[in-house]
Amino acid sequence: MDSKHSHNAISGAGLLIALGIIYGDIGTSPLYVMSSILKGAIVPDQIDEHLVLGAISCVIWTLTLQTTVKYVLLTLNADNNGEGGIFSLYALVRRRGAWLSAVAIIGGSALLADGVITPPISVSSAVEGLKNVFPQLTQTVVVYIVIGIIAGLFLLQSFGTQIVGKAFGPIMLLWFSMLGVLGTLWVVQNPVIIKAFNPYYAYDLLVRYPRGFWLLGSVFLCTTGAEALYSDLGHCGKGNIRISWTFVKSTLLLNYLGQGAWLLSHLGEKLNGRNPFYALMPQWFLLIGISIATIAAIIASQALITGSFTLVAEAIRLNMWPKVKLNYPTDVKGQLFVPSMNRLLLLGCIGVVLYFQESTNMEAAYGLAITLTMLMTTVLLCMWLRMKKVALPLIVLFAVVYGLIEGSFLIANMIKFPHGGWVSLAIGGTLMGVMYVWLKAYYIKRRLTEFVRLEPYVDALKQLSDDDSIPKYSTHLVFLTSAERSSEIEQKIIYSIFQKRPKRADIYWFIHVDTTDEPYTMEYKVTEVAKDDVFRINFRLGFRVQQRINLYFRKVIEDLVRNKEVDITSRYESLSKQHVTGDFRFVVLEKFLSIENDFPTLEKLVMQAYFYIRQFIASEDQYFGLDTSSVKVEKVPLVIAPVREVALKRIK
Repeated sequence: MDSKHSHNAISGAGLLIALGIIYGDIGTSPLYVMSSILKGAIVPDQIDEHLVLGAISCVIWTLTLQTTVKYVLLTLNADNNGEGGIFSLYALVRRRGAWLSAVAIIGGSALLADGVITPPISVSSAVEGLKNVFPQLTQTVVVYIVIGIIAGLFLLQSFGTQIVGKAFGPIMLLWFSMLGVLGTLWVVQNPVIIKAFNPYYAYDLLVRYPRGFWLLGSVFLCTTGAEALYSDLGHCGKGNIRISWTFVKSTLLLNYLGQGAWLLSHLGEKLNGRNPFYALMPQWFLLIGISIATIAAIIASQALITGSFTLVAEAIRLNMWPKVKLNYPTDVKGQLFVPSMNRLLLLGCIGVVLYFQESTNMEAAYGLAITLTMLMTTVLLCMWLRMKKVALPLIVLFAVVYGLIEGSFLIANMIKFPHGGWVSLAIGGTLMGVMYVWLKAYYIKRRLTEFVRLEPYVDALKQLSDDDSIPKYSTHLVFLTSAERSSEIEQKIIYSIFQKRPKRADIYWFIHVDTTDEPYTMEYKVTEVAKDDVFRINFRLGFRVQQRINLYFRKVIEDLVRNKEVDITSRYESLSKQHVTGDFRFVVLEKFLSIENDFPTLEKLVMQAYFYIRQFIASEDQYFGLDTSSVKVEKVPLVIAPVREVALKRIK
């Protein structure tokens, strides 16, 4: 815990890390926001004074109300032992209603879905700047370059980002400084753009400008990274984020104002393929600026990929995602690699690039799903404010204000649906379905798992252990149990030990893993059920802790031996004389769907989907980090509702 608190302390290094990790998505938004707004104008690409002033005003107040007030000032306070993100927030409030799981599922799946578009749009927007230097460059070549960069980025994930991450901060510092300087140079030339700070111009655009309200879908792109800002809270701490955001927001506003100043200098003209962001750069600086922009886009993509891995890992611990394999390539706390999600994201990103081809087409699809995430965060945040006993009128005010703001963004973004927004919603819907099936199946299995008291079987376990007529199965036999009470055990485990094939062992171990709502808990408790014969170990692991049960169990055994609480020497006479340690064997009970079932329709569909998905993921022993050489996986039938009547007739 001390390390966490020191990591959260405000420091120069912490501020630099925050720049490198937190602001990739929101920091690269100037690449495409203004061009997207102008493309959606009543006369596409036509530079109009009311449009420019209104758009810049909308961007200023969106960054202020949505990013600064909601996320930086309010939401960052809702940390779960220093960790942030929609699943961390859900873990804090989930006891206040089972329906909140649906809110978390919608928000989490939408965040993952829109994330598939973030690397393509960021990298494409940056690389397309090469056309300003090399006009002969075709879009096909640009697509190949973008796919190559994205593929290389995903292939590097398995090595971890510890080394690369150290360079992220200085590069992003250079990027934001460049944004600020370029913007300032144009604001000085055309200071009339300062009028955009007046919210009247935002009102004028949304209410009086033809189809102005629908431009909110493009304006929203300036704040899509706000949710990622909250998700990465654990990496830097709220103090470092709040201070660094002051610098980041200042440079972003200067750049947007600079783009507005450039546009006001070209009133009545059409963009004709020009990007206002690159138009700020003098010709001699273009290649340098494009290079820095491309690196910043890669960093933005890296932050999104890392955030997706963290999101999936949290969903697994909350029983909302299949127990896929998790790797920890470095010793950096919280850094992990999810091979299956890495492959899915890579295929998704390449598919987006090939389907949309140009960044302008991606802009039409981007942002629709993330509005759902922000609305779900608002709902969970209201529950958190109630939990903190904040005055009800203030909670209602918060809910109404941000319900209106984010509801408006959602409605405005709906026009993106036929232009590609359906892609992110389709991906989000698929992920939502997987999360729903997994959580529903978890509750169905838990409801149908039969538990029995362990005490009546203790004497039988002792007798089985001493029965020389039965071949010894293992010196130490270890079962994973889902029974939360120390006094209980699954009926299936008792059946496996005594009936399926009598499993004689010298010592029986029952291990239970409890995932806590705190992120980095690592505790265990040992209960001696029968001296020298039966032990139960309860692990309490945080939802961001890797499930390396083999390693943790060995550590517990070492502590027990050191304290002379157990003797693990082999009970075979010849080996005992040599003080050889006895062998350990794990038994994992893997459920399958019994054909002896009479299903309710919904549960039938859920369980069929559940077991279909199970075919494509790693087994539980791999997820829990067990040594495969010492693991026995046993299949046990899952009977949801046995068939009550069988029309079977006896004949003579």
